[in-house]
Amino acid sequence: MCRREQNPFVIIRNRSTSDGDALEAIALETHRLDGYPVYLPGDLRSFIVNDDALGAWVAADANEVLGHIALHPSSAREVMDVALSATGVGEDRIAVVARLLVAPTARRRGTGRALLEKATQESTRLGRRAVLDVVEDHRAAIILYENCGWTRVGQVDWTLPGDLPLREFVYLAPDREA
Repeated sequence: MCRREQNPFVIIRNRSTSDGDALEAIALETHRLDGYPVYLPGDLRSFIVNDDALGAWVAADANEVLGHIALHPSSAREVMDVALSATGVGEDRIAVVARLLVAPTARRRGTGRALLEKATQESTRLGRRAVLDVVEDHRAAIILYENCGWTRVGQVDWTLPGDLPLREFVYLAPDREA
């Protein structure tokens, strides 16, 4: 489990349409600082606020949105193949943790952990197994996932739009009773 004392002024709530500007700004800043997201599509807002999400949440305090996480029904085929093999369940029983963003000013305060815990709990509630994929160079994210009990189950190589090669690790959430 990924619990640790959380900043009492930060709440995790359902994402709303009014969060779009703040999330776009956080994504641009994290891309500039960390290279995440690796690929910035022309319509960044639609990339973050994806219509097919199973659920999406933001971390916020009284004044601003500090982070975001979503659950999607699928990822790249290569990622899904590893996830399906590792879990032994059907594709309709997978939930992919995606678009985890934390504003640089909100890091190291439990924001990412709280968002990851929320997505994992929701995945369990939906009767799905949470999985995620992370670029091998994103060490801080990998440390977070491993500290929260996620297990690396494989590695994939695939290509983003524009022929950008990508190597990622695939992780499986700790097993929980649904």
